[in-house]
Amino acid sequence: MSVIVTDTGFSPDDWPEQVVLFEEMDDHGLNGLTAVDLSGDMAPEGLDALAGRASHIRILIPGFADGRGFTLAKQLRRMGFSGRLRAAGPLIADQYAMARRSGFDEIEIPSALAERQPESDWLARADWQAVHYQRRLQA
Repeated sequence: MSVIVTDTGFSPDDWPEQVVLFEEMDDHGLNGLTAVDLSGDMAPEGLDALAGRASHIRILIPGFADGRGFTLAKQLRRMGFSGRLRAAGPLIADQYAMARRSGFDEIEIPSALAERQPESDWLARADWQAVHYQRRLQA
């Protein structure tokens, strides 16, 4: 079971049930496509076609030390993807602000991780727009 983390804390999971792996999209066709899972280590080529077709994209991040999923999220947003973007994997609360700044709307974490890092740990980082050192340097 997973726990969904948003700016308001732990939230119920309302992700579409029918999810297609990016590698299997051609087998399922692209008509009516809503939710797609991407591997966090995939190359960004081919994402431009996806950005306009899916309404929900989940990037599967294999470990908290792997930042490639954050790069994919940023690239999808730059390509014009405006749907829901979810990071899924063993991320830690300290990464929440960076995940939001990269373009993710929410994070899906394993329930065991949510027990070790309760909702209060995540809420302490929910004001991710307030402390942004790059923005202060640009001023």
